[in-house]
Amino acid sequence: MKKTGKIFALLSLVWSCAAMAMPQAIEQQEWAHFFEGAPAVGTIAVLDARNGTEKLWVHATERAKQRFSPASTFKVPHSLFALQAKVVKDEFEVIAWDQKQRGNPAWNQDQDLRSAMRNSTVWVFERFAQTMGQHQEHQWMQQIGYGNAATTGAAPFWVEGDLAISALEQLEFLQKLYRNALPFELAHQRLVKDLMVNEAGSHWILRAKTGWTGSIGWWVGWVEHPNGAVFFAMNIDTPHRMGDVAKRQIITRQVLRSMAALPD
Repeated sequence: MKKTGKIFALLSLVWSCAAMAMPQAIEQQEWAHFFEGAPAVGTIAVLDARNGTEKLWVHATERAKQRFSPASTFKVPHSLFALQAKVVKDEFEVIAWDQKQRGNPAWNQDQDLRSAMRNSTVWVFERFAQTMGQHQEHQWMQQIGYGNAATTGAAPFWVEGDLAISALEQLEFLQKLYRNALPFELAHQRLVKDLMVNEAGSHWILRAKTGWTGSIGWWVGWVEHPNGAVFFAMNIDTPHRMGDVAKRQIITRQVLRSMAALPD
């Protein structure tokens, strides 16, 4: 086995044997009014890892344990898989548009990994999935403990198919990525975290990804501070479809601001 192969095998073993334990969840009743004010039905789980301690706060604990399709939040691990498989070299490689017109104008042009993440360009990740194959993606999801690791059902499997993950499981994955504790090349983990940057201030960085199946909306990520990170994973029902999608960020930002995890 080559030296790099041995290193990644060892990393994978260390990761699998030392999965990060989550603290006991504490139901945060005060957050209910953020959902009521939206209004929206859903859950949010927040892991506050600042100042050398970890506290897990949750609104709607039972729903936080319930698995839903990850939709475009899967683009975070999917990008890692594509980089590891060398399906895409880096964030600069041009991914040629197939000239098919799609409903989102931002998709109807050549892409790179950064624009594909920013615009949630589905066809790019469908191409990645086709090239890698379901077996390889299933193996990697099992390795990192990503939800039920299913690649079955309608395509794309992360929106229309059987793949499902809970808000609490999203937190576990995000925490490992933040700590570079996934069984992928360090450079790939760092790049994907860079692709996730939404906003930044002088002493904080917000890294996050939205997702939407049409009926369920997600926002997952974390806010980095000098004294640690605050991880979040939220999902809501979206019966009014586009009329509800903005509520994902509105509610989450209200929660994070109430904890002084995100500035006003």
